[in-house]
Amino acid sequence: MQKLILASSSIYRRELLERLQLPFSVESPDVDETPFADEQPEQTALRLAQMKARKVAEHHAEALVIGCDQVATLDGQQLGKPLTHDNATRQLRLMRGRSVTFHSALCLYNAATGSMQARVEPYEVCFRQLSDEQIERYLLKEQPYHCAGSAKSEGLGIALIEWMRGDDPNALIGLPLIRLITMLQNEGMPVL
Repeated sequence: MQKLILASSSIYRRELLERLQLPFSVESPDVDETPFADEQPEQTALRLAQMKARKVAEHHAEALVIGCDQVATLDGQQLGKPLTHDNATRQLRLMRGRSVTFHSALCLYNAATGSMQARVEPYEVCFRQLSDEQIERYLLKEQPYHCAGSAKSEGLGIALIEWMRGDDPNALIGLPLIRLITMLQNEGMPVL
């Protein structure tokens, strides 16, 4: 069986992949995640997922490498990882009462054959009409400063959400498992 590698530093993606009960290792790719000028959000997410997979594959010539990236958008504008409390506060104030689309890109790269499967899974989230106090309490408790959109739906961030829509709820966390299972099967690595 080919070695499976998750090219990600996200503990949440690792936890999601563990659900499939396949042996895998994790390696953090070192890539510049800056969007290109005039690049659409879906293009940014897809390009970065592919870059991450290829970067890790450089050191693992026979592996299947999973690359992921997520870009959140509001009114067509990218919302990056806030990185600071002030930026997260601004993002959540901007998003309250509004719908945000999370573009979760997934790439499975077969380093042995050069075969690449890649896709973007959109997931739409409508945020509640939150008060400044609710936003502050949330940020102090969860500190989601490395999450696109300043919220973790898999944690307390679920309290910020009015509704969600999409084909795979795992896509919101950053690893669309339903699509990944199909990609793995295409490469001869069935989950069951």
